[in-house]
Amino acid sequence: MKNNLFIFLILLWLEPIAAQVPYYFPEKNGPWTQKEPQDFKIDAKLLQEAISFAETNEYTGSRDLRIAILKGFEREPFHEILGPTKKRGGPAGMVIKNGYLVAQWGDIKRVDMTFSVTKSFLSTMAGLAEDLGLINSTDDRLIDYVWDGTFEGEHNEKITWKHLLQQNSDWSGELWGGKDWADRPPKEGGLDDWRYRTLEEPGTVMEYNDVRVNVLAYSLTHVWRKPLPLVLKENLMDKIGASTTWRWFGYDHAWTEIDGLQMKSVTGGGHSGAGLFINTEDMARFGLLFLNDGKWKGQQIISASWIKKAVEPSVPNNNYGFMWWLNQEGSEHWEGLSENIYYAAGFGGNFIVIYPERDMVVVTRWLEPNKIGELMGKINAAID
Repeated sequence: MKNNLFIFLILLWLEPIAAQVPYYFPEKNGPWTQKEPQDFKIDAKLLQEAISFAETNEYTGSRDLRIAILKGFEREPFHEILGPTKKRGGPAGMVIKNGYLVAQWGDIKRVDMTFSVTKSFLSTMAGLAEDLGLINSTDDRLIDYVWDGTFEGEHNEKITWKHLLQQNSDWSGELWGGKDWADRPPKEGGLDDWRYRTLEEPGTVMEYNDVRVNVLAYSLTHVWRKPLPLVLKENLMDKIGASTTWRWFGYDHAWTEIDGLQMKSVTGGGHSGAGLFINTEDMARFGLLFLNDGKWKGQQIISASWIKKAVEPSVPNNNYGFMWWLNQEGSEHWEGLSENIYYAAGFGGNFIVIYPERDMVVVTRWLEPNKIGELMGKINAAID
């Protein structure tokens, strides 16, 4: 009797472990292994309805992204194209469950601009730097790392890595011809109001601002002492079997000298051109790495502790971490979906969504941006 009870308890303990499907990791240059939705008890009909929704709700901006960029930011004084752009393709996407491909649409190998999805890659460069001890702590001030005047002054010298990563630094200045106050200015006021505003204490007010994001990229370039695309390639993308087709650009004139070498300082988005140009499959690999707490086939590529820190809500914005958007209560909340969801988001409807409870990654390109919550709701319904 006691033996039967012991066996029963062991089986009860093993049941949730047996129920877990091990993650699959695609091989480099190989086809992504596909499973049918029903293999994961996903309703194939409802999933197809979600895909059709993504295909029929294409971003309405021009496929000529020079036109889309200039029109999208036409309120900004002095705004112009400063880096490479590329005409985009149509809607595309992938649904990854436990690492397996369960749905795809569009051309998932086409390389396109990804705009502010680049920011989540950029923040990961800070994570890798902290993992390697190049940055001691995100609470450190930048002036202790970058001493060329970028962080001089009573306000700027207070700024920490954390402030830049959470976009609440209110860094004041100019980089590569971009003025912080001219980037996404308020609807009220004019040039003098924006230029001579009262600066906010670092860490108190979030402002989405590409000039300050580019300051982060510039600072990380000086910490790594090598171009960030090379850092990304060697320390992450090669290790997850990404293709050789992605590129990370800076503005045409954004050159800096380090150790006697000229190197390009890249951008954290495509606000004025440049940023990360990448295909859907490589975006999905990046998402799968984060879904698996920074580990790929047993190798810890970025620490789980960094990922945990990167997706903690910031004080001034509950929906934003270290350049990852969070599905917390707030203005960006997707009703009916887990608050543990986090995602990278870029202009034109580019998204990498990490859904831990579902062991799922969803990548979608060129979706009308305000439809992403609805799309995720439809995909979630297919699983329920």
